[in-house]
Amino acid sequence: MKPLVFKKRRSAPTPFRLPQPVLHITKGDTVRVISGEFKGKEGKVLRVHPREGKVVIDGLNVVKKHKRGTQTDEGGIIQFPAPIHASNVMLLDPKSGEPTRIRRRKDKDGTVERVSRKSGQPIPRNR
Repeated sequence: MKPLVFKKRRSAPTPFRLPQPVLHITKGDTVRVISGEFKGKEGKVLRVHPREGKVVIDGLNVVKKHKRGTQTDEGGIIQFPAPIHASNVMLLDPKSGEPTRIRRRKDKDGTVERVSRKSGQPIPRNR
């Protein structure tokens, strides 16, 4: 007769977490849409979703949502701006107002600042 052997239980593997992605756009930036349904339109960034790589722009990609009423809230059709992908927007150059790519530069005190590729002007972070 064979002896009973109990197999060790494997613990669940720890999920691998990717580092938080860094987007070239922050809340409060003025951007221009470069592709898609709203190509050529400009707006201010209201919210940034770095994990999804999406941004919400004021007045663009407005969708309607039918909301059921509750005891505290009234139902109805609600309009709100939906997120669009960050690769479809470009930051506007502070000097000329044209869309530009950015690069990152470290200051003497160690803080990272965004610099416009077209004019070389630093782009302030609106926090």
